[in-house]
Amino acid sequence: MILNIYKPKGITSFGVVKEIRKIINEKVGHGGTLDPFAEGVLILGTGKDTKTLSKITNYNKSYTALIKLGETTNTLDPEGSITENKEVPPLNRSLIKHVLQSFQGEIFQEPPMFSAKKIAGKKLYELARKNIVVKRDPVKITIKDIDLINFTESTLKITTTCSKGTYIRVLGNDIAKKLGTVGYLEELIRTRVGEYLIEDSKTIEKFRL
Repeated sequence: MILNIYKPKGITSFGVVKEIRKIINEKVGHGGTLDPFAEGVLILGTGKDTKTLSKITNYNKSYTALIKLGETTNTLDPEGSITENKEVPPLNRSLIKHVLQSFQGEIFQEPPMFSAKKIAGKKLYELARKNIVVKRDPVKITIKDIDLINFTESTLKITTTCSKGTYIRVLGNDIAKKLGTVGYLEELIRTRVGEYLIEDSKTIEKFRL
């Protein structure tokens, strides 16, 4: 069985897996993690269908993201410590849209230190927690589309659809840099994984019923 579960904020993807496993008492796996601060579509496979999850991880994913401008954190999300403040230059819709469009297509992205990516057998976040920074080779990703929903003097709300391996936290920070400041993701909602939509996702509570 393939399940479209709504992951709430404040729980890891594996935490959701454990909750569903308790309910159905069967093998459960997920098709692509969401950071604890993020919410939205998390695809799970149960029993024999865990084998199809490797295919699902390759699907394009869509997100709505709120980028906080003018400060950044070591994790590039609200769970980290603020590491830099920088004035936000005057913004307008035309400028923001121009910057966003510059990210559309194939681009290279440096994986963040606070991630599960392994280098020399070590997970990057394990090194980051020891204040060790290592060289990460940029990875080619594809931003299928990226659009502005709204903005204030210190925030941008965007939607994007992207390929496997894209770190929206890094994208948010890179957008802020191109606008002449720094930034981090304040909120992140995954709205789609392939054909699986957020409006069809079930909360853990509803699944339990």
